[in-house]
Amino acid sequence: MRTETRVTPFWRAVVIGLTVLGVLLAMNQVFFWNAGGLSLLTNSYLYLILGCFLPVVFAVNPVRKRSLAVQAGGDGDDGAAERPVAWYDVALMLLAAAVCGYFAVNGTRIKEYGWEFMAPTTATVAAFVLWAVVLEGLRRTGGTVVAVIALLFSLYPLVAEDLPVGILQGITYDLPTLAQVHAMGAEGVLGLPIQTAATILIGFLLFGVALQHTGGADFFHSLSMSVFGRYRGGAAKVSVASSAAMGMMSGSAVSNVLTTGPMTIPAMKKSGFSSTYAGGVEATAASGGSITPPIMGTAAFLMVSFVGVPYTEILVAATIPAVLYFLGIYLQVDGYAARKGLRGVPAHRLPRTLATLVQGWPYVLALALLTGLLFLAGSEAQVPYWVVAVLLAIAVLRPGRQFGLRQFTDFLVDAGRTLSSIIGIIAGVGLILGGLTATGVSLSLARELVSVVGDNVVLILIAGAVTCFILGTGMTISAAYVFLAIVMVPAVVELGVNPIAAHLFVIYWASVSYITPPVGLASFAAAGLAKAPAMATSVAAMKLGAVKYVVPFGFALNPALVAQDSPGRIALAFALSLVAVYALASAIEGWTVGFDRRMPVPARLAAGAGGVLLFLPTPLTAVFGLALVAGSVLLTFLTVRAGAGAEPGTRPGPAPEDDAAAPAPTPAAAPAAL
Repeated sequence: MRTETRVTPFWRAVVIGLTVLGVLLAMNQVFFWNAGGLSLLTNSYLYLILGCFLPVVFAVNPVRKRSLAVQAGGDGDDGAAERPVAWYDVALMLLAAAVCGYFAVNGTRIKEYGWEFMAPTTATVAAFVLWAVVLEGLRRTGGTVVAVIALLFSLYPLVAEDLPVGILQGITYDLPTLAQVHAMGAEGVLGLPIQTAATILIGFLLFGVALQHTGGADFFHSLSMSVFGRYRGGAAKVSVASSAAMGMMSGSAVSNVLTTGPMTIPAMKKSGFSSTYAGGVEATAASGGSITPPIMGTAAFLMVSFVGVPYTEILVAATIPAVLYFLGIYLQVDGYAARKGLRGVPAHRLPRTLATLVQGWPYVLALALLTGLLFLAGSEAQVPYWVVAVLLAIAVLRPGRQFGLRQFTDFLVDAGRTLSSIIGIIAGVGLILGGLTATGVSLSLARELVSVVGDNVVLILIAGAVTCFILGTGMTISAAYVFLAIVMVPAVVELGVNPIAAHLFVIYWASVSYITPPVGLASFAAAGLAKAPAMATSVAAMKLGAVKYVVPFGFALNPALVAQDSPGRIALAFALSLVAVYALASAIEGWTVGFDRRMPVPARLAAGAGGVLLFLPTPLTAVFGLALVAGSVLLTFLTVRAGAGAEPGTRPGPAPEDDAAAPAPTPAAAPAAL
């Protein structure tokens, strides 16, 4: 395995120093310490956060990255990760720190004297520098495509008045004023995205990194093995569960694949799954991280500012859709395993559930503590820091576990990478927000969209889904979310869709691009690990993640699915949606899960139609949906004998107690660090 030489001991020290400084600044602001009498205006605080983490972006991210295939284990290597920090990286680091420091020192003057529109020459020059530095930081963290999109939107106010399309016409700015608006205004680089990231997101990202570095990833994989490993197709079910847990910590589909995939994909292949299907399972499960409470992804925290509700309300709202998503994958995997006769791992080769829970009690405690304090504490922004402190204290003090200086510095370096990556993306996304807001177009687009579609909610949801998907292929989820939260969500809300449901709809559909051709970054990463064709893996992932395409329409039309109704209606909607997911999974896989019969085509069509109807909020659609699902199962039960359709020579069901069909042993039940 190659040793990365870019972050040498010296640069590790720099990254650690900047990360510690940034986290302490965030804690000073969140806990209202005012350490040393340091009471910062919001804009000065945001500039200092940028001044800490933008230099880290240039220290850890080379000017040109390795290809995704290389990261996933491909053969080619352009050596980008091995390039040392170059002089231009150092220059960008110093520029970023200097210009952010200048603005932070002048935070009060920026507000009092209106530098956003009338700034001294030095501030205007600094504004241009910050604009350029943020764009380059976005390119290194989010990719060239999203950086170009941000550049175009940031330049859009220069020509807004002259565009021939009426819906895009707005206020025009000269170039110096535009630079000032982007750098010193409240809706540009310092807009809602970075405000949310600097106040709430830093703590939660730190918690995710701490959970991984203290052994959480190994614990959740072992727990998944102990619970699901013995059942048919157990290796794939373990992948679903462990990727859900890992995604909950990281919120990144691709990093999730690259972290859990090396363990889960070989195990799936050894137990009989094809390379393509194994990659599809891993990619689909990994892409659910951004929608899995209690941490979720960056976009969920941005919702806090856009919707204006506590994060706990978003956490509750996202729970049912996440359960439905992973249940859909699980049921399809079970049907596939039954049809192929794939066995699980013999029980004696698996870690014991109780022993795993006992040994991994710190992680159970951490998640319980995080969830409980989010509902009980007065400030949700403070909660993750308390939980991180508990995790690290246990890691250091627990006998028999090694978490010394080396492990702690590794944790800080990884925290710096993670935080700088998110801050780099979020700051660049602010330029998109600034371009739309400065021209006034963001206020008129929603009204124009409504006038085009009339009062047809379904039509605007379909248009929004297509737009989300297209943007998701070239932008990060958070970037696509910010754009559509300004442009499309107000129009959807105006037509009567619940605001939380509308925002979650955007997040779901922006994230499907990670598994859908022609881009499918998570699928491509999984294909590299599985040594399978990329497009075929994307198609398999799309099929496995079919619920992710349907559920957003369900909760947009039925807010009970995002807990925005009475308890009785929520319970009823959840129960019906469980039946709907069962029907869709059976129809897609062509196998009646639980009855072990191959479904004839008419039954599959009926089950699919019934599943879709059950997501709709009216009693009539619920009755018709239940009738279709029940009819499809009854038809299959009466016309197909048990086990029919399984491949010859295979035996569906749990594995016998032998080692012949078992995959290689998985990591031990005991977590690595705690």
